[in-house]
Amino acid sequence: MDLRSKIDEQVLNDRQELPIAQERDKDVDSKFWTTYDKVSTEYDDDFLERANGDMGIILTFAGLFSAVNSTFIIGMQPNPGETTNVLLLHLIQIMADPNAVHDISSLTSFTGFSASTVWVQTLAYASLAFSVLAAFGAVLGKQW
Repeated sequence: MDLRSKIDEQVLNDRQELPIAQERDKDVDSKFWTTYDKVSTEYDDDFLERANGDMGIILTFAGLFSAVNSTFIIGMQPNPGETTNVLLLHLIQIMADPNAVHDISSLTSFTGFSASTVWVQTLAYASLAFSVLAAFGAVLGKQW
């Protein structure tokens, strides 16, 4: 029996060295790599399609958020028209009665913004900056 197993092993080794056996092994490898290439291409295409769609959604959201955020930032700015109106009112009073003594101490002077206003505007500007950065990243992702 030991002789029989040696002969079987010898025949098997001889057959593996034949060109037909080598072609068959290459054919199995070739099928594997062909299948792998096909599956990986499908996976990559699906991934890129989903990523492209996600980038489009992020770009749309970032644009809308930036527009709304910019509107709130503009709304939080002090109204320079109020100061102009007060100054114009005093000029009209001076022009109407130039001989009278006009008290300009009633004019309010700018004392600065409150801490809460500074914090809210800082957060608004930071969120606007991050929104624009996200939109920039989405544009780069879509073009890549």
